Amino acid sequence: MNKQLAYVTGNIASPAGDIPKVSTTLSGKDILQTIGVRWDINRDSYTVAPGLYAVGEPGAGSDVFVTANYKFSFDVVRKNLSGLNAWILVLDTKGINVWCAAGKGTFGTKELVNRIRLTSLENIIAHKRLILPQLGAVGVSAHKVKEETGFTVIYGPVRAADIREFVDLKYKPTREMRKVTFPFKDRMKQIPVDSIYRISYLFGAFILFFLLSGINHLSFSLQLAVDNGLKALLSLFLGYIAGIVFTPLLLPYIPAKRFALKGMIMGIIVSVILLFFHILGNGLIEIVSWFLMISAISSFMAMNFTGSSTYTSLSGVQKEMKVAVPVQISFAGIGFILFVISKFV
Repeated sequence: MNKQLAYVTGNIASPAGDIPKVSTTLSGKDILQTIGVRWDINRDSYTVAPGLYAVGEPGAGSDVFVTANYKFSFDVVRKNLSGLNAWILVLDTKGINVWCAAGKGTFGTKELVNRIRLTSLENIIAHKRLILPQLGAVGVSAHKVKEETGFTVIYGPVRAADIREFVDLKYKPTREMRKVTFPFKDRMKQIPVDSIYRISYLFGAFILFFLLSGINHLSFSLQLAVDNGLKALLSLFLGYIAGIVFTPLLLPYIPAKRFALKGMIMGIIVSVILLFFHILGNGLIEIVSWFLMISAISSFMAMNFTGSSTYTSLSGVQKEMKVAVPVQISFAGIGFILFVISKFV
């Protein structure tokens, strides 16, 4: 068997042909892959082939659960279908999770209708009922799916862990099942991949500011670069960490609604701490430059976290970026100019 399809344990015959049967137990390889993806390792190839899969021994009356072809989403669904006889319909979301794909339109009405037809689902099940994750609702128009395919869309719980109870309750979700939460544990899980995502830009900035730190009004000094450069690198690093680590971890406790503003607040707090320990720079101009740059970096990195959060909507993110990005660019640009000027005064 192909190692990439180790989760496939066999096939089930159906009127539309053989359907791959998948395990509900995650293997050591599945777990290692998940850990790797958390650190942005092989993230772009972490996918499952779109199509129909079987769990247990499903038949014409078994439920159909719809998910994305991001393998982590697929794994979470199949794991929580343990003990059930069910079908999993995997949409082609280009390797993106349900929440983000729904916002981008790949977990949407057109793809769902297309996948129903490609899998000949109407020949496999008799009840014409599909169970979709609630977080995919923004991308799917249930009445259009009904008009074009005859299938009825039912929105299931927010979390796959509640699927079994949802089915036992005859598809009637409890209030808790509908509640979208983003607890500390979930926020922690998002930090590694977001931290690694733009790490190359950080290293580029390290090199640039190390070299600039060695400039004075007379010449370039390697010793000056070492003495002042380490402080500059620490300032850059903590500005980055303020946005990508401190902001998500402290998210509910930071005043303001917008992620960009939350990040800017954390950047200012970090700047004040660095100033207290005499690390922020030499002279008023350089200190002001770092306040501006650290705030901009932290704000930008925190704003990028919106793509990992269920706190925001696509329209909300777009609205926030329209206001925040020009401010971030202005702060970073003015701060950089002041930093360079401080080397010649």
